[in-house]
Amino acid sequence: MKISVITVCYNSARTLERTLQSVSGQDWSNFEHIVIDGGSSDGSADILAAFRSRLAHMVSEPDHGIYDAMNKGLAEAQGEIVCFLNADDHYATPQVLSRVATQMQARNLDALMGDVGFFHEGFPQRVVRRYRSDRFSPERLAWGWMPAHPALFLHKRVIRRVGRFRTDYRIAGDFEFIVRAFYGHALRYEYVPEVLVHMQTGGASTGGWRSKVLLNQEVLRACRENGLQTNMLKILSKYPAKLLEIIRP
Repeated sequence: MKISVITVCYNSARTLERTLQSVSGQDWSNFEHIVIDGGSSDGSADILAAFRSRLAHMVSEPDHGIYDAMNKGLAEAQGEIVCFLNADDHYATPQVLSRVATQMQARNLDALMGDVGFFHEGFPQRVVRRYRSDRFSPERLAWGWMPAHPALFLHKRVIRRVGRFRTDYRIAGDFEFIVRAFYGHALRYEYVPEVLVHMQTGGASTGGWRSKVLLNQEVLRACRENGLQTNMLKILSKYPAKLLEIIRP
């Protein structure tokens, strides 16, 4: 099965090369790497030029935010499996894509999900928090639980049904997309109890209390707009459990 890995980036020169290397170093040869750059001015263009021969598609132009960029990537994806790897992230091992493709094909899965290990800038191999996707189920979307998006792999048939990311969301467009993918649909999915992706802290969804407030507001909105009954107290109730991700990484 061919895998489409989509990376969106903007002024990510400090981490972009590590991301590109982690994809090009995968031992699964049947993949394409699509990079959508928002018109960076920090040296990212030089890094992308050095990797150009390893990229199936690359564009560098202004966009209307991260979800607009993701939609551009989806429009180019040709693989049976589609995933997103941000420019602050990298695959934990060279065997991630082969593990995913083999399991999804053998089990005829609609989705496969694993864990994400968070690290602080400058210490990419020191996991300080582990986002465990086994806590997710479609029933728990109303509590704000979702699989770790960089470690979520979807079959193209799910992408075709769900469509595009909504660009009127600033920070929880991936959650809204997952609600549309899973809520009310009996997807065949499995969980891999391994860290598949390492993610640097400080991104849009981990960038302080203001980001958390906006995130939870948009999670509430995503649920309500898709007919999923919830409330803010229910959504906030997940945070005590999330503390265990730090205590037991």
